[in-house]
Amino acid sequence: MQSRILTLAALAAGVLGILAVSCARKEPAPVARVPKQYTIEQFMKTVTVGGGDISHDNAAVLYTSDQSGVPNVYAIPFAGGEAKALTQSKDSTYAVSWFPADRRFLFTRDNGGDELNHLFVAEEGGAEKDLTPGEGHRASFYGWSKDRQYFYVATNERDKSFVDLYRYKVADLSREMWYRNPGGYQIERISPSGRWVVLNQPRTTSDNNIFLAETHASGAPKLITPHEGDASFSSSDFSPDEAAIFIETDAGREFQAIRRYEISSGEMTPVIEKTWDVIRYDFSDSGKYRVIATNEDADTVLTVEEAATGKPVPLKVDASLGTIAGINFSLDESRAVLSVSSDRSPRNLVAYDFASGKAMPLTRTLNPEVAAEDLVESKNARFKASDGTLIPGPLWVPHTATPESKAPALVWVHGGPGGQTRRGYSSAIQYLVNAGYVVYGINNRGSSGYGKTFFAADDQKHGKEPLLDCVEAKDFLAKMDFVDPKRIGIIGGSYGGYMTVAALAYHPEAFNVGVDIFGVTNWLRTLKSIPPWWEAQRQALYQELGNPDTQEALLREISPLFHAEKIKRPLLVLQGANDPRVLKVESDEIVAKVKANGVPVEYVVFDDEGHGFSKKANQIKAWEAIRVFLDKYLRGDGKTAVASR
Repeated sequence: MQSRILTLAALAAGVLGILAVSCARKEPAPVARVPKQYTIEQFMKTVTVGGGDISHDNAAVLYTSDQSGVPNVYAIPFAGGEAKALTQSKDSTYAVSWFPADRRFLFTRDNGGDELNHLFVAEEGGAEKDLTPGEGHRASFYGWSKDRQYFYVATNERDKSFVDLYRYKVADLSREMWYRNPGGYQIERISPSGRWVVLNQPRTTSDNNIFLAETHASGAPKLITPHEGDASFSSSDFSPDEAAIFIETDAGREFQAIRRYEISSGEMTPVIEKTWDVIRYDFSDSGKYRVIATNEDADTVLTVEEAATGKPVPLKVDASLGTIAGINFSLDESRAVLSVSSDRSPRNLVAYDFASGKAMPLTRTLNPEVAAEDLVESKNARFKASDGTLIPGPLWVPHTATPESKAPALVWVHGGPGGQTRRGYSSAIQYLVNAGYVVYGINNRGSSGYGKTFFAADDQKHGKEPLLDCVEAKDFLAKMDFVDPKRIGIIGGSYGGYMTVAALAYHPEAFNVGVDIFGVTNWLRTLKSIPPWWEAQRQALYQELGNPDTQEALLREISPLFHAEKIKRPLLVLQGANDPRVLKVESDEIVAKVKANGVPVEYVVFDDEGHGFSKKANQIKAWEAIRVFLDKYLRGDGKTAVASR
């Protein structure tokens, strides 16, 4: 779904689900329960993990963990045991893959959040080598060849605007140019044999095309998705025999379905159609297993099948860990690592043996000082906007919130445009809810996951209807009998930060406070300073938001910096100094403007972060500052950081 969800975080619903609630209907009051109060340090002692690649001998699992305070690469025995740190960098470092026949591994790292990631190899003795040396470019791993003698890497070192594909030899790490990007395309996928490359050409955030090229053939890439009207296409996987490509698309329908494209004939046939987006459809290495995942009302529902028969494979894990949202197979397909999580259980890695059906947790990431029963399970809640549009989003309600003890509340706005607030564990949200704040993760129009009509409903309407959804979400919360209607704020990061400042500027009486986490305040500057590696999607962003060369008046109208004199509510701004998507000057200027209004404004800058805060010390500082700010200006009880511990 990469073409469907073109977000600022990448620049940076008319379906009833589990619970439908209208503005005219009150939420049932929860039963009061007094949980233990936890500090931000306790919440941040919870470990974040990712990846889960199994070594060639099935003995060890490679993954990313921030247990040291900074994401680094770790290995843990597949049979369970003590994890070992394989990198100890002060810059965020992420595991990619073991090598196919030894204990070398690939990892990626940038510099202080600048997003110029390079790909590195760690030798068996521990020495590190940058496989993509140089300045000013970035690199991404694109997979192993089917014979495991090569791997593919895309970099923009030749042309900063577009990536080319290189093939590296496993034996000696020598490389050759494998596919030279003709320009105007995003390289989406390389076939395991290396013969075929799939290219994505964005037209708008809701419309794109897929092209197919032979890596060593002359001639232009072949268009394989001719269509009329807006439609999104993204390659999911090649068939195991490389005779076909499976494509996610919403062509002719609201939600992403799977179609099979026959390379030899060009025939396109339906495979799977559901009432939600299909977001994953791929195969284990030999094609023995097929994985299908759908995004169902902000939840991932994943199934594994025997590819030959379609028979489901019953994967069972400890229910306390949550549900399965991801799977990585071993090379021989006898084992897998499952990614499992829930609202009250952060992501854990689980070792699974197909022969025995045994599942064993490899990690226990929730800080043992924090009791899961003190955390909160979200539920999906909907309200009807003033124009009749149904607006969804997960709702977290503190155990202590009752009609007799009304709680302050926050409208939480996701990044994007085009993102989605999803159910699942969030240390930040659980920290705020544990502190007594109701949190509503609004999926305003323009969010992904609720059909292409809903997704496109914000195009060139930013600061208008999508923002009104957030304002009306405040009214939705105010009608809940466990919410204090006089104490409702708005918070968001990236595009959500934009929505926060826009709400304070264009609807100055709506919210009591705003928390802006690296949000855009001047669309003219942001769209003119798009990093060069997003050149292929520049026009799509202009179609979504406005063209700074031809629509200056529109972009000034929707940029809160030019209307900051209207802001009268307290504002907190947080920013990474190295952010390449939302430049620090955006936050500098809005802070200065709001201060000139005589309005309380606080500003926190992290010198070693970019678009997002990956280091735990910074996360602690950020969320403690947010909590203190909210307690002072929203709750109004004058609590300080010391009192919150």
